[in-house]
Amino acid sequence: MSNSNFLDAAAVASYMGISVPTAYKIIRRLNDELKSAGYITISGKVNRRYFESKVFGMVEDAFAGGVANVGLQG
Repeated sequence: MSNSNFLDAAAVASYMGISVPTAYKIIRRLNDELKSAGYITISGKVNRRYFESKVFGMVEDAFAGGVANVGLQG
């Protein structure tokens, strides 16, 4: 993955070993979470740090101002 601040569906799919359509579903879900928290989102892309915090958990979470112990739920 490049050092971009945002990941597209192809990068998410490659990173997680999933199909591109499934990656779009994950991006949409994460962007919905960000929108409900008041952040601006880009359709078809997801913030790299937020994605990593949701996938790996226990990553310093800039969105919560601390360390998050979160995972992909649902």
